[in-house]
Amino acid sequence: MASLASSIQERFLSRLAATPHRTLLPPKATHLSFQSSIQGLRAQIATERKDRSSFLQTSAVRHLVGSVTRTEGLRFAVVVARFNEIVTKQLLEGALDTFKKYSVKEEDIDVVWVPGSFEIGIVAEKLGKSGKYHAILCIGAVIRGDTSHYDAVVNSATSGVLSAGLNSGVPCIFGVLTCDDMDQALNRAGGKSGNKGAEGALTTIEMASLFEHHLK
Repeated sequence: MASLASSIQERFLSRLAATPHRTLLPPKATHLSFQSSIQGLRAQIATERKDRSSFLQTSAVRHLVGSVTRTEGLRFAVVVARFNEIVTKQLLEGALDTFKKYSVKEEDIDVVWVPGSFEIGIVAEKLGKSGKYHAILCIGAVIRGDTSHYDAVVNSATSGVLSAGLNSGVPCIFGVLTCDDMDQALNRAGGKSGNKGAEGALTTIEMASLFEHHLK
């Protein structure tokens, strides 16, 4: 029996010696390792933000912006639809007042009247291709009625002004009101919603300056 017990003991000890030892980290060490990982991630994010900020502030990046104060030598055309003249005349007055306020000379502005908003695009393109103007403001007013005619005119006027600018290479500014009723139109032609003609003139000046001073 003693011999059998001795043999069992020897087998147990040999197996124990053959088993690889594993060292368990205490909870505190695991917690410290997790904190170190978080701190490392935060440091990496901070470095990336600093690098991105340095890139944005580098002098190699240029920001091209049109000026509304450098108007000397710039010439403009304004295409105005006669339809809904009670609205478009007020839009034109707002535009002309703004041109004057920003030192555009009267002799540097030509106003061209067309029957309606549908005809604005083709005239704007012709003026743009003439080479006489730095930018063209397109003014009109389309008011919704009982038929689908409204949608047809709005779509034609919008695409016409866009095509005029693309085909001529001269900025053509969309200043056509598209309203549900006359009250909405009048509110945007000097009423409580301001004067969209004046806003359009300011955009026209800025775009003319951008093209003339930066994009030639």
